Amino acid sequence: MKTMQILIKRNIKMFFSDKGLFFTSLITPAILLTLYVSFLDKVYRTSYNMVIVDSFGVAVSEKAINGLVGGQLIATLLAVTAVTVSVCSNMLMVQDKINGMSADMLVTPVKKYIPPVSYYIATFSVTFFISLVAICGGLIYIALVGWYLSVIDILLVILDTFLLVMFGTALSSVINFFLSSQGQVSAVGSIISSGYGFLCGAYVQTSLFPEWIRTVISFFPGIYGTSLLREHLMRGSLAQMAEEGLSAEAVRMLKDDIDCNIYFFDTKVEMWQAYLFIGGAALLLLGFYVLLNVIRNKRNKAA
Repeated sequence: MKTMQILIKRNIKMFFSDKGLFFTSLITPAILLTLYVSFLDKVYRTSYNMVIVDSFGVAVSEKAINGLVGGQLIATLLAVTAVTVSVCSNMLMVQDKINGMSADMLVTPVKKYIPPVSYYIATFSVTFFISLVAICGGLIYIALVGWYLSVIDILLVILDTFLLVMFGTALSSVINFFLSSQGQVSAVGSIISSGYGFLCGAYVQTSLFPEWIRTVISFFPGIYGTSLLREHLMRGSLAQMAEEGLSAEAVRMLKDDIDCNIYFFDTKVEMWQAYLFIGGAALLLLGFYVLLNVIRNKRNKAA
């Protein structure tokens, strides 16, 4: 256990000592937040105003609209950050392969499961820390535009982020296991950074996708994490709109449109099912990551 703690501290220290890697990871959510606020805020506010007034015939307060838009933007930010930052912060595992550190550890008396587990815990810790920073920044933004969050909502957002970081860290661990060069890391990082947001429904609402695409991505755990974040960050604003005259049916239709409600083959996925799916996927990927390391260690021992 002491060796595990030493390696975890070493991995975390290596991450923060690498200024380029650290600032790249930290600046990702900052850039996303800036871009969302600068370019999408007005678009979403105009869109929601048109939908609510034209389709439902109700005029709600500007603050409620702003709170709804702010919740959607921050949910998008957190959903993407949890995975893309974990891929970036997990680069240390590949760097150790490149510089020979991994090979050196294999010939030491350190138990073979300790290095891979230490990478996972260190990556999770770093990514969760950065995600907490993103949550704080997001909450400040929501407080400025329209605050309707309760303490329970904030705690649930932290729980959602915790599970998504678990999933993202396990996913990045499996992916990075197969990488062995800086070029591969850069290529995979670019693909995930640009593509994951679409797969998890963060960049584009799934209601805008063709039915066959919605069916495919309904098997992907990230979509349920995005849905949970939106539910917990936006339900206060939706409740305020209901108080201002928006009908229960209109609220349901809005929640369907913005992916607070997610459907799996026309069956609504309950929140406990979404939590179970994300947690199960994280554990499954983590188990696969452990299995990959066990197989590799056996091959090295046989060689």
